[in-house]
Amino acid sequence: MICKTPKGTFDILPEEIKKQNRWKLSHHYQFVEKIMYKLAYDYGFREIRTPMFEQKELFVRGIGETSDIVSKEMYLFEDKAGRQMTLRPEGTAPVIRSFIENHLEKLHSCQKFFYIGPFFRYDRPQAGRFRQFHQFGVEAIGKEDPKQDLEVIDMLIELFRRLGLKNLKMMLNSIGNEETRKTYKEKLLDYLRPYFSTLSPESQLRFEKNPLRILDTKDQDEMKLLKEAPNILDFLDRKSLAHFNTLCNLLKEHHIPYEVNPKLVRGLDYYDQTVFELTSHLLGAQNALGGGGRYNHLIPMLGGPHLPAIGFSIGIERLLQAMEEELIPFPKPLIPFVCLIPLGEENISLCLKFLYQLRHHQIPAELTQAKNLQKSLQIVNSLHTPFAIIIGDEERKKKNILLKDMKRKEQKTFEFEKIVSFLMEKWSYN
Repeated sequence: MICKTPKGTFDILPEEIKKQNRWKLSHHYQFVEKIMYKLAYDYGFREIRTPMFEQKELFVRGIGETSDIVSKEMYLFEDKAGRQMTLRPEGTAPVIRSFIENHLEKLHSCQKFFYIGPFFRYDRPQAGRFRQFHQFGVEAIGKEDPKQDLEVIDMLIELFRRLGLKNLKMMLNSIGNEETRKTYKEKLLDYLRPYFSTLSPESQLRFEKNPLRILDTKDQDEMKLLKEAPNILDFLDRKSLAHFNTLCNLLKEHHIPYEVNPKLVRGLDYYDQTVFELTSHLLGAQNALGGGGRYNHLIPMLGGPHLPAIGFSIGIERLLQAMEEELIPFPKPLIPFVCLIPLGEENISLCLKFLYQLRHHQIPAELTQAKNLQKSLQIVNSLHTPFAIIIGDEERKKKNILLKDMKRKEQKTFEFEKIVSFLMEKWSYN
């Protein structure tokens, strides 16, 4: 029996296979990740890397026991010491755990971090949802100023601009402080109670444990019902309302289009005040490309200082799918700059000598050896490699190299000592 990838996961391959989706190519990931790294440094964010598994308690306390992630989606296991561990399902709680544990608040009054890596959720696999997926995320810690919200939202939009995505919508809301949400939950429950029997089993469960999550329903009948539900913006305290209004004005001043969506709550319990989400209508039901919000009480909740924070995360797989839907071109994968072809076994060692010389000078090079010269050149052509070095018995005896320009269909003879410097010059203009 052949072993296969676990359900809800996939391999990221170096070359396209007809049965595979184009976004499962390694150079596509490398392309978007390179842009993400550059964006993060342009905005003053520094990389942080946390373990791929953490203690279960971190996410129970941080995300909330009633959230879908904690209640249904975490990969749990017990280590040899009997500790309850989990593969990380999201990035914010681990970053905050690291921030607290390493006393990073002592370095600067405002800390800005970013991360890129794999995450894990035991979810039902479907379009845009996988059990192992990759995220890019940022966390800005230390400022409650709406201008910090602006920076993070602008950064999210700028990423998509640099990637060439256009069919996007920025959704914005404020869910206020804890007192706001408590009052609003009571009003929402009063409104929904007469319709309880018509709610889906999932929403009935949320009715008891976390009624705000009902606002995030994808059930068409429930969405119609919620149109007349109380508006959370009507319950904001004075401070939260002032923060939200200032943010909206800042977004207008900087010509950032957005749409206020009072039903937007996001799926994690640590959010308060600002929440936002960027969607693409090209992705169907799972249309959220990225989003985030404020979590001003998460740090003290996990045992750290009272510091406000805001962040966002982006699913890289969904991002690549959106780019594919919009037919955004990707750069071609990296290829060897030169292939070395030995004619006969006795010329392999000499080819290896030049192969490693070229690589040590940071020129991508590969050894190609087929049944005959014609087959070898066919391989070089299939790789789209610009140059081929051919060494046969005659070249070895005369201490010459035959260099073939694959694009121009020209060839030229070089002395051993001159070939590396010639290719270095060509590579510098590549």
